[in-house]
Amino acid sequence: MFKKVLIVEDQEVTNLGIIRALEELSVSRFEFVTYCDEALQRIKAATAENDPYDLLIADLSFEKDHIRQDLQSGQELILEAKKFRPELKVVVFSVEKRAQVIDDLYKSCRIDGFVSKARNDGKELRNTIRKVFEGETVMSQEILNAIRNIPFALDAYDLKLLELLAKGLIQDEIEIYFRQNLIRPFSRRAIEKRLYELRDGVGAKNNIEMIVICKDMGLI
Repeated sequence: MFKKVLIVEDQEVTNLGIIRALEELSVSRFEFVTYCDEALQRIKAATAENDPYDLLIADLSFEKDHIRQDLQSGQELILEAKKFRPELKVVVFSVEKRAQVIDDLYKSCRIDGFVSKARNDGKELRNTIRKVFEGETVMSQEILNAIRNIPFALDAYDLKLLELLAKGLIQDEIEIYFRQNLIRPFSRRAIEKRLYELRDGVGAKNNIEMIVICKDMGLI
């Protein structure tokens, strides 16, 4: 079983559940941090001292407070951690439900397992950690089915475009947002073209119907 585990989670109740799961797996060395920046520092230090962590359990989202953080999410932490320790095993423990986001965690962040925070999640967490230790990449059938139902791949540009539409922004406002944040392509013509392609991909007649369909599919 894993010898040294780092848990990155800012909810105390969740931490108690993770502790219980690790203890039942006879994992005795584990540490908690509540900030992604601190987690990365510990991973770097442990690797330099030749006493590395062999498993990272991380949430994806964290409540912001007065302490400034360079890493804003679990995704960013995982990507940076893999640079210093590529062989580090990663299990994400999150309330995230969007199939596209979860699929990207496996493809871009190269995670080894994903567990949804829910009722009876302790058993799933234990089983996932055990399977990851044995060399498996673990994805629940529910998530796998959701991913298979996605008719096309969405990149970060598409997800932001859909997110802004879902918030009620019109195309002119999206163009301004993209220009201000240097998200390319940001021309109105490019945005209109991509929206047409997205609508066609999900079989929607207009943007409102597309947002409803994308939400039902777990894309946003």
